[in-house]
Amino acid sequence: MGQGTTSRRQRLLVDMDSPNPISVAFSVIRAMRVSRPRPTGTGEVMHDQLRGVLDVLADQGVVGLAAERGNLDRYRKTLETTDPDTLSRAEALAYWINLYNAGALDVAAEAVAQTQSTVLRVPGAFSRVWATVAGEALSLNDIEHGKIRRFGDPRIHGALVCGSASCPTLRYEPYTGNGLDGQLDSQMRSFLSGGGAVFDSDANQLMLSRIFLWYGADFVRPQRMPTWIPASKRSIAKSIASWLDPGVQQLSVDAGVGFQSYDWGLSCAIGQARRQ
Repeated sequence: MGQGTTSRRQRLLVDMDSPNPISVAFSVIRAMRVSRPRPTGTGEVMHDQLRGVLDVLADQGVVGLAAERGNLDRYRKTLETTDPDTLSRAEALAYWINLYNAGALDVAAEAVAQTQSTVLRVPGAFSRVWATVAGEALSLNDIEHGKIRRFGDPRIHGALVCGSASCPTLRYEPYTGNGLDGQLDSQMRSFLSGGGAVFDSDANQLMLSRIFLWYGADFVRPQRMPTWIPASKRSIAKSIASWLDPGVQQLSVDAGVGFQSYDWGLSCAIGQARRQ
């Protein structure tokens, strides 16, 4: 087989396992139809059911999720009994992040059961209804773009997972209202130091996760989340500098900025050691 033919087939496989940009853009636009979150209460939600699933994932890896779909379903149903607008702002954001990540874990579990190599081959993975909250039927896309991003905190991009090798790793614990600020800060640092930001000394470039190509403007203009106008590479790098490892931050001051490729291969992992 000729090298040119092999190269073309490799590109085709990459294209097959990458989201369609038009479909992605449409999903963001469609998510704007859902009601804006307006948490004004003081209530709290327990997330112990999700903690159990995270323990299984930490012990068994992504293959262990196949047996956890029942627990994920029960957790979803528990959250559906709460209107997140009756919670505090931090508690509500934790609620939505946990609900989204539980849905992503369920998609990964389905991919495992179907012996798929990527969540993108699960029909309607992120566009079908995952939960009905306060009377609204919501897909994972709806939850991410219509609910979570509207809180105006770009750190959520280090917390949301998609069941793929290049997405941020999961935290060892559910998010909570009381600890949310510290958890999100920790997740951003963990995501960047774990491969989300790598300094290429040969090219003198700071290579960022492709997540920052897609959502970098959220870091530059968080008050306008979800943002539509792209941001420059340099402005994105400056906006995430406070979460970079000091050594990488110093090296990248006068460096160029590029974006890594994205591996959509099926994967789900716990990124930090669990508490003993």
